[in-house]
Amino acid sequence: MRGYLMVFCLICCTADGQIVYSIAEETERGASVGNIAKDLGIDAATLSARKFRMITGSSKQYFNINASTGALSVNEPIDREQLCELKSVCLLNYELVLENPLELYRMEFKVLDINDNSPSFPLSEYHINMPEFLSPGARFTLPTAQDLDEGANSVQNYTLSPDEHFYLEMQIRGDGSKYPELVLKKALDREQQATHRLVLTAKDGGNPPKSGDVPVIVTVLDTNDNAPEFEHSVYRASILENSPSGTLVVQVHATDLDEGPNGEVRYSFSNTTSADLQRMFSIHPHTGEVTVNGVLAVQRPLLEMLIEARDNGAFGMSSTAKLLVEITDVNNHGPEITITSLSSPIPEDAAPGTVIALLSILDKDPGENGKVTCQISENLPFQLKPSLQNYYSLVTSELLDRELISEYNITITATDLGFPPLTTQRTVWVQISDVNDNPPIFSADAFDVFVEENNPLGAFLYQVSASDPDIGENGRVSYTLRNSTVAGSALTSFLSMNLANGSIYAKRAFDFEQLRSFHFQVEAKDNGSPALSAAIRVNVYISDQNDNAPAILYPISQNGSVAVEVVPRLADEDYLVTKVVADDEDNAQNAWLSYHLSHSSDSTLFQLSPHSGELRTTRSMRSTDFLKHKVVVVVRDHGDPPLSSTVTVGILLADTLSQALPDFDDSGEPPPLLNATNIYLIVSLACVSFIFAAFIFFLAIIRLCRCRTCCCCCPADDYKNYCYSVHMLPSSHLPPDMLEVTGVGKLTHTYLYRASVGLGPSNSSIPNGDAGNVPSGSRLQVPGPCIQVQQVQSDRSSVVLVLHLITLSIALDEKLRLTLNAHNSWV
Repeated sequence: MRGYLMVFCLICCTADGQIVYSIAEETERGASVGNIAKDLGIDAATLSARKFRMITGSSKQYFNINASTGALSVNEPIDREQLCELKSVCLLNYELVLENPLELYRMEFKVLDINDNSPSFPLSEYHINMPEFLSPGARFTLPTAQDLDEGANSVQNYTLSPDEHFYLEMQIRGDGSKYPELVLKKALDREQQATHRLVLTAKDGGNPPKSGDVPVIVTVLDTNDNAPEFEHSVYRASILENSPSGTLVVQVHATDLDEGPNGEVRYSFSNTTSADLQRMFSIHPHTGEVTVNGVLAVQRPLLEMLIEARDNGAFGMSSTAKLLVEITDVNNHGPEITITSLSSPIPEDAAPGTVIALLSILDKDPGENGKVTCQISENLPFQLKPSLQNYYSLVTSELLDRELISEYNITITATDLGFPPLTTQRTVWVQISDVNDNPPIFSADAFDVFVEENNPLGAFLYQVSASDPDIGENGRVSYTLRNSTVAGSALTSFLSMNLANGSIYAKRAFDFEQLRSFHFQVEAKDNGSPALSAAIRVNVYISDQNDNAPAILYPISQNGSVAVEVVPRLADEDYLVTKVVADDEDNAQNAWLSYHLSHSSDSTLFQLSPHSGELRTTRSMRSTDFLKHKVVVVVRDHGDPPLSSTVTVGILLADTLSQALPDFDDSGEPPPLLNATNIYLIVSLACVSFIFAAFIFFLAIIRLCRCRTCCCCCPADDYKNYCYSVHMLPSSHLPPDMLEVTGVGKLTHTYLYRASVGLGPSNSSIPNGDAGNVPSGSRLQVPGPCIQVQQVQSDRSSVVLVLHLITLSIALDEKLRLTLNAHNSWV
C-alpha cells in the first residue's frame, strides 16, 4: 500500500551485545528488517534449541524472528505518532534471551518518521474582530497549525490568501517558537466592506509537502481601539505531579488602556489549547488565576497552554500569552524486579564470575525518580553486575563452600533515587552442590601432651581428633604417625597409635632427666578420591617427678670427714662463714631448694639464709666463745614429698696457729686451758728462749759489724729465688704484727708462719718498730733463708707471715717442727 516506504537497516553491535536497527514507520507487515543470527554471529540452527525469546515492554509485538533462518521481519506496521507522540526520537527496545548458555542481547529499533500527517488547525474556522479605525500595521495573532510528524515533515511555513487589506508575517516568541500574525496593510472601511474572508494555509516540509487550510473571517468593528496587554509574553510555572484539585499554578495579569467596559479584561484559554489541558486546568475569568482542575494524568514533563485576555468592549480586543507548566515528577512508582533466568543448584567449585541469574529492574517514574540502584548483602559470596540497560547479572564473587553454607537466600534490594526513595526486594534461593574439596581439619594448630616421667608401659597419652566437613567416605578420617626419630631412636619405639580414633599410647617409660620433650607429626587422611590429608605437630612434654635428692656441691665432705671453715676470732657481726651450694637435677618446684640449720652447737652465734645458703655470724665474736663449733645444714627441695640432703660444717675460731689444728669430735667441748702437756711446753719454751736470746744477741753483734743488710746472709743470686711477697693484712682481721706472705719462689704451699724477717735491700723503706706501722696493702720482698718458721697452719688462699720486727731471727724449737709436720699430714 505504501510502496514508497523503505526499510533502513543500520546495524551497530556494541561491546555489550547491543544491536541497533533503523526502520521507517508504517512499514508493511512481513517486510524484512535483517537477519538477527547473522548480525549477532549466532548459528541460526541453534535458535530453537537455545529457547530464544524476545522481551519488550511494549504492548504489541511489532517484529518476528524466523526460528530456522534467524530472519527478522515486521509483524505489525508501526505508527510513530501513536507510539511516541511528540518525542523527537522514537525507539523500541527488545531483549533477545538465549539459554544453554545464558546470553542476552539488546535490540534497539529506531522508528524513522515519514510525512504521513498533514498540518491541521484546532478549529474549523477562526473569527477576528477589527475596529475600523485601526491604522495600517496593526497586528492580530493567527492560530497555529499542528503536525504530528517531526523535523522537516512538521509545519514549516504559512501562507495567506491574497487581500489588499492584509498580509501575513511570521513572529518569534520568547521561547523561540514561530507563529503567524495578520498585519493590516490598508485601513478598513466598514461601510464599504464589513467582513473579509481569508484562507490561512499551513505547509510542512515533506516530499511531497502536505498542507492544511482554515478560514479566517475578519469582522470590521467600530470603536474600542486598545487591546489588553499581558505583563509577560511567556509565563512559567512548576507543580507536583500529585497536586490536588484547586492548587494554584500561576496568576496572569493583563491591562487595557481603555476605560469602562472596554477596559475590563476577561481571561480564558485560547482556542488553540487542547481540550485535555483545559479539562485539567481552569482559569478564573476575572483574576487570571490558573488552578488544577483534576488529576494530572500526563506523561509529558512540560505542558504548553495559550491564555487569552479580552476586554468587554463592544468590539472586544484580545491578546495572548503562553503558559508553560512543568510537571515535577513524584516518586510514586517503586522498582519492579523480574527474574528472567535462574540456574540452581550450582557446584561449590564454581569459578568466581559464574552467572547464576539474570534480573530485569524497571521503574516507571521519569528522571531521577526512575533511576534505580540495586544491591545485595555484602556478606554473601555473590555480586550484581550491570549487564544491559535495566538488566543485572547475579554472579559468584568468590569460591563457595558447601560445608559452610549449603544454600543461600539472596535478597535483592532495588531502590530508586527519588525522595523519599522507594525500595523493592526480591529473594532468590540458590542451592550449592557438594564436591570433595576439604581435607581433614584439626581442632588446633598443634597439640601439647604432658606426661609424667616413670609412666607405665602402654599408658594412654592423648587422642588427636580431626574433622572433615565433607560427607560420606569423603568425611571418614584415619590417623597415622609420620616417620621420625626421637633422641636417635625411631618414633615407633616410643609411641603407638590407634588408626581409627587417633589415640596415642606410650611404649616405654620416660625419664625427665634424660628426655624432657620431643615432637612428632600425626597425619589425618580422608577416604575421598583423590584422598586429602593434613598433618599436625604434637609436642610431648615430660613432667618432672621429685625422684632426685639435692646434691651438695660445697662444702665437700670426703670419706665422712667434716668440712672445716676457719673464722677469725675478731670476726664482726654478719661475717660470712661459708656458703652452702647445692644442685637438684629435678625441675621447677622439685628443684627449688631451701637451706635450714638442723643442728648448731651454738644457736645464738650462727644463722643460715634459707634461700642463698649463706652461713653468717649473728653477732661479733666474744672471747668467751668456744673455739670450735659444728653445724648441720639440711638442703631440702619443694617436691611432693620433699627430698633432702645434709652436710656437717666444722667452724674454727682461730687467733693463733695452735688453735688451727682442732680435732672435731662429736662433743664440741673445748679442752682444758692448763694441763700437764701445756705446762711442760711453757717451761721448755722459756728455757730454750733464754738460750736462744743470748745466742742471737751474740750473732746480731757480729752481723751488724759485717753487713748492714740481710744480703750478707743471703747470696745475691739466691735472693730472688727465695723471695716472698709480703703485704699487710687489714687491721680488722689480724693483730698489727701479722703480715700476709704470698709465695713467688720455690715455696709452693700456703702456710701461716711466725718468723722473723731480715730486711733486704728492696725493703729499706719500711719504718722501724711495730709491723702495724707498715701501710695496709704494702708488699715486702723477703728472701726465703731469712724467714725462720715458728708455727704453720694451712690456708687455701695465702700465706700469712707473722713478723717480730723487734728481733731479727728466732730459731724454731723441735716441738714446733713436730707440730708442723703433723699439721701438714692432716691437711
